[in-house]
Amino acid sequence: SAKDMKHRLGFLLQKSDSCDYSSSQGKKEKIPSSQRVSQEEVRKWADSLENLIHHDRGLAAFRAFLKSEYSEENIEFWVSCEDYKKTKSPAKLSPKARKIYDEFISVQATKEVNLDSCTREKTSHNVLEPTLSCFDEAQRKIFTLMEKDSYRRFLKSPYYLDLVGPPSASCRPESCKRSHTHTLDCNSNIISQCA
Repeated sequence: SAKDMKHRLGFLLQKSDSCDYSSSQGKKEKIPSSQRVSQEEVRKWADSLENLIHHDRGLAAFRAFLKSEYSEENIEFWVSCEDYKKTKSPAKLSPKARKIYDEFISVQATKEVNLDSCTREKTSHNVLEPTLSCFDEAQRKIFTLMEKDSYRRFLKSPYYLDLVGPPSASCRPESCKRSHTHTLDCNSNIISQCA
C-alpha cells in the first residue's frame, strides 16, 4: 500500500540521514576519548607492519582490509601462532599445534596459507613433536609476505587513510558513510571519525 511504502521510504531516509545517526547506530553512547586511537598512534602504523599488528585497533583494521582482499588467512595464521607461543601447558601444545596445522598448513587446509614446499615440510615435521617454536619459520614467511605485499596496499587503502585523515574533512556524509562502514566492519572498537 502507499502508506506502507511511505513508511519504508521514511525509514530509509532516516537511516542514511546523518553522521550522528550512523555513528551511534547499534550503540547509543559515544566512544570515550580514552578508547580512541590518536592520530600519532595511527601514523606509527605506517612505520612498520609490527607497529600495526601489535596494536589491537591496527590489527582489526588490517584484518578487515585483508578480508576485503580475501586473504585474511595470513593474519589469522599469524595471530594463531602468537597465541600458540603463549601456551603454558605442555599437554595443550600437541592439540593446538595440530589444529593450526590442519587449519592453515596441510594440503586440505580450509584457510591454507601460501608457504613454499620446504617450509611446509619442515613445519609438518615440527608438528609431530611440537614445541613453542615449531611454527616460527612459517610465521616469519607469512609475516614477510604480508609486509611486502598486502601491508603496502593497506597503507594506500581507505581502511588506513580514513583513520589517518584530518577529522574535520571526514565528516561529510559521503566520507562518513565510507569510513563508518569500514570501521564497523573491522571492529566496533575502531574510532568512527564522525563520533
